[in-house]
Amino acid sequence: MVNLSLSIPANVRQPVTITCKDGVVLGGHLWLGAGSASVGSVVLNCATGVLASYYHRYAGFLASHGYDVLTYDYRGIGASRPERLQGCGFRWRDWGMRDFEAALRFIRAARPEQRIDVVGHSIGGFLPGLAPSAPLIKRILTVGAQYAWWGDYAAASRLRLFAKWHIAMPVITKLLGYFPGRRLGWLEDLPAGVANEWSFRGQRFEDSFPPRDREVMRDRMGSVTAPILAVSLTDDDIGTTTAVRRALGYYAGADRIIVQLQPSDLGREAIGHFALFHDSHADGFWADSLRWLRDGENPWHDRVVPLSPSSRERG
Repeated sequence: MVNLSLSIPANVRQPVTITCKDGVVLGGHLWLGAGSASVGSVVLNCATGVLASYYHRYAGFLASHGYDVLTYDYRGIGASRPERLQGCGFRWRDWGMRDFEAALRFIRAARPEQRIDVVGHSIGGFLPGLAPSAPLIKRILTVGAQYAWWGDYAAASRLRLFAKWHIAMPVITKLLGYFPGRRLGWLEDLPAGVANEWSFRGQRFEDSFPPRDREVMRDRMGSVTAPILAVSLTDDDIGTTTAVRRALGYYAGADRIIVQLQPSDLGREAIGHFALFHDSHADGFWADSLRWLRDGENPWHDRVVPLSPSSRERG
């Protein structure tokens, strides 16, 4: 059993600022690994519209096992939110090309001797390949990682999710100049550019880029060589196995493993898209994730699914 104190010592977590190449300043924290010698560094990427603080317990857990961990808010969110969201011009792609890029450079400068691993939730597991410095990454763990094309949502929830994120969200964003997610109880507020990239995302991610940049982005993502362990949940309506496969298709140069877990595998009736980062999973999923990050061992080898769907799945 893993022992995790829910009261994280103040000296473990240090506030930091990360300056992107375009001058945008991000707020975050550097979590100092326990022990005299750190195991390595981890950059923790958030889901869309989720504060970095949501992942602080997991970051503290990793730090208690010797990792230096960087958590940060993307531009437009939480500690990286400008005074005014309307007209800020921030886009979803900026979170990977600029923000994650800056996070990688920050942790490399702070810990030049350490390996860098990445844990990414939802869009945070898809962003790494957008960063020019992605070759610095040694290993990646993703949870429900996808880029939210509506056709990949679970069939039973597709109409509801389409109405919410692809009809209501762009209409409200058009009216207000940003998406008031917090007021609606739909995650955090989002810049218009972020909300609209989500709402109008097509089946092919690169189509949201100008034609001259599409091949460049495909090649950049395909050049990532860090092995990826991608976790999906059978009751995740957004990060379905189909969505995870579509996202992993861009990482053609990496060794990729998909595991599909059932809530019952983790002693739960339901987990969904978010709950794996609840600290109730410290002795289960969190402890198992260390086996991948530390040793490159897939702890769910009996839950591996093919990278390509079977003929039965394709219907």
